[in-house]
Amino acid sequence: MKIKFNNAATGDAIAAPAYAGGALSDAAKALDAQAGGALTRALKASRFTGAAGQSVIVTAPAGVEAGRIVVFGLGDKKAVNGNVLEQAAAGLVKALLTSGAKTLSLRLDGAADLEGAARAGLGAVLAGYRFDKYRTRLSDDKKPTLSAVEIVVSDEKAARKVWKDWEPVAEGVVLARDLVNEAPNYLGPEEYARKVKKLDKTGLEIEVLGESAMKKLGMGALLGVGQGSAQESQLVIMKWNGGKEGEAPLAFVGKGVTFDTGGISLKPGEKMDEMKGDMGGSAAVVGLMAALAGRKAKVNAIGVIGLVENMPDGKAQRPGDIVTSMSGQTIEILNTDAEGRLVLADALWYTQKEFKPAFMIDLATLTGAILIALGHEHAGIFSNDDKLADQLFKAGKASDEGVWRLPLGPEYDRQIDSDIADMKNLGQGRLAGSIAAAQFLQRYTNDVPWCHIDIAGTGMYSGAKDPRLPTFGTGYGVRLLDRLVRDHYEA
Repeated sequence: MKIKFNNAATGDAIAAPAYAGGALSDAAKALDAQAGGALTRALKASRFTGAAGQSVIVTAPAGVEAGRIVVFGLGDKKAVNGNVLEQAAAGLVKALLTSGAKTLSLRLDGAADLEGAARAGLGAVLAGYRFDKYRTRLSDDKKPTLSAVEIVVSDEKAARKVWKDWEPVAEGVVLARDLVNEAPNYLGPEEYARKVKKLDKTGLEIEVLGESAMKKLGMGALLGVGQGSAQESQLVIMKWNGGKEGEAPLAFVGKGVTFDTGGISLKPGEKMDEMKGDMGGSAAVVGLMAALAGRKAKVNAIGVIGLVENMPDGKAQRPGDIVTSMSGQTIEILNTDAEGRLVLADALWYTQKEFKPAFMIDLATLTGAILIALGHEHAGIFSNDDKLADQLFKAGKASDEGVWRLPLGPEYDRQIDSDIADMKNLGQGRLAGSIAAAQFLQRYTNDVPWCHIDIAGTGMYSGAKDPRLPTFGTGYGVRLLDRLVRDHYEA
């Protein structure tokens, strides 16, 4: 979706806002006057109240240049913020995407400053996202026609400057979604690493470690997960040096299981196809790093992703095996489907040892238990640092990618103690499963400020009502972490 800024509405669909109680904006009143009162009549015939998310679309009568005119609700005028504007623009794009309209002119009529206009652009891009790469017989009525959103502003040049800071975030989310939605036979660990390597044109420094390099580093936990796959496991490191020289980087670590059968502890067949998305944490890290580079963020950042495929081959890891992680700690494998924490254990240890970061944040579609606790509405966060956890909570509010903190503690840590190794990769069955996984990861942080984000419920979601979200891979985490960086860590 192309985002444009103009000081006049030139699209073949024009939209203007209304507020709680049905109060029309000046722009909506002007459209209604041009249409001979057609908007007023349509609003009276509907249940339109001006609530956020509502809209009424009218075929424009003779005398109006646009083919369609739209009134959309923003709710309480005093409560309008970037998230409201994102959702409003997204709802309009979803409504018009396959309508025949080609360009939507969005009049915000004083409801937004320049940053608000850019946030509306972000919402439009997110709503226009589709993954149609492999669809060869899409009927014309299902093909998108809307290709551009023109946001009407008084100062086009200033608006484009602000958008330049937000467009890379939109592109980062789209990149993350494309990675999650890609078919697993086209995105194994090696192909994934090659795709990321191409991002070096953005200014990122990218290094790829293969299995031989990881063996020398002692990454037995990560390598154990991938040993049943025909594809080599990979560790990809992305560096962005936009801050002060010598300043400790912010580190983001992602689980990248490109397909998860569960290994020898085989998953049920129903919905196993969705396990192509078990690399959503890594996709968020890739999208974030691309966004930081794209907007030239004034910060030093490191992205590390562990890429493996978990398959039940004759060489696969078994329940009962014991592996040695890069840290030297040994792990008893009770269930080969508790594999993401093994990948992250070595990736986290490598990150804190190699780069001495200011903090580490890891993202992973780690546990089904987090869905039981929080559903699809919030990601679960676990942290050893109150300040970092609070900053993430605020970033979640500001970006509409919500998080909720759950506890850590010695009583939970004891659940992963093993009788024959330093730890086991599973806690007490179904009890506190997400917490046990986080306790496992904490043993690999070496007291570096750290937060684990379990995105099993937010990274893949087929039933979302939010118009910004697609039908599967959401790209969750890119907006959250970009907001964390821009609000709390940029110079």
